[in-house]
Amino acid sequence: MRLRLGLIGFSDGNAHPYSWSAICNGYSVTHMQNCGFSVIPEYLAAEVWPAARIPNSKVTHVWTQHKALSSHIAKACHIPNVVDSPFEMIGEIDALLLARDDAENHLKFVQPFLESRVPVYIDKPIATSIDSLNALYELEKYTGQIFTCSALRYASELRVTNEDRQQLGQIKSIEAVTPKSWEKYAVHIIEPVLNIIDTNDSVLKSSAEPLEGGGVKVSLKYQSGVNVSFTASGPLVAGPISIRLIGALSSKDYIFESTFPAFKLAITDFLAGIESRTCRSPRAYNERVVSIIEMGLNK
Repeated sequence: MRLRLGLIGFSDGNAHPYSWSAICNGYSVTHMQNCGFSVIPEYLAAEVWPAARIPNSKVTHVWTQHKALSSHIAKACHIPNVVDSPFEMIGEIDALLLARDDAENHLKFVQPFLESRVPVYIDKPIATSIDSLNALYELEKYTGQIFTCSALRYASELRVTNEDRQQLGQIKSIEAVTPKSWEKYAVHIIEPVLNIIDTNDSVLKSSAEPLEGGGVKVSLKYQSGVNVSFTASGPLVAGPISIRLIGALSSKDYIFESTFPAFKLAITDFLAGIESRTCRSPRAYNERVVSIIEMGLNK
């Protein structure tokens, strides 16, 4: 079965309407050159098309708040239908991609879709407070209807292998850093780090502090003894997304590098959950993520 996907965009600085649609549909080289995000045509050009597309799915409908932008995304990504209202998609699609990272607007966009039992992929961060996260889940009609993630959760270069753990020894501390704002980018380091920590490990102590240049640092001490720091350096400091693990025997740095495969794996997992009717984005996990985001905003 080929899943029909609707896509809602656009929030400032967020290129996901283009990248997600291209991963599902393929793309027009000519139109994508003018998408406004030079990195997208660069990493798309490194793939082999049409083999790089996700099979058995197609973005069939798109809406943004600007008709001209919607039309450009449609041309760049071979989307056949540009709609005047996002809610026109209901009944025409099998699932929704909410490709906006302005968390304060997520509820108003997805509510009609959730009420209509449409599965939704909500862009990161799904919410910036536990209260707003709960408001979304109160609308969920079945377990697994809501999917959300940072695609970096799927990045192979941020995974800690069994061999790594043997070389590191007992992990003593984790230092994770991302550029840009805490509100929108902290999730990119929180999720990969939570994949490293035992799911039963609980936070004993936490603190948050503002940094020069608009950055934020949140420090956590876990029951296991692991100390974790999450730093969003703010808009004035450039640099890669990185995670440093310090163990009893050695240390190792993990640097995020490959955008396309991480995005593709995230969307594939969302679609696999729909086809298998399984939950690929557990509420308890998302609560852990959002609780840390909220700590940084309440500094």
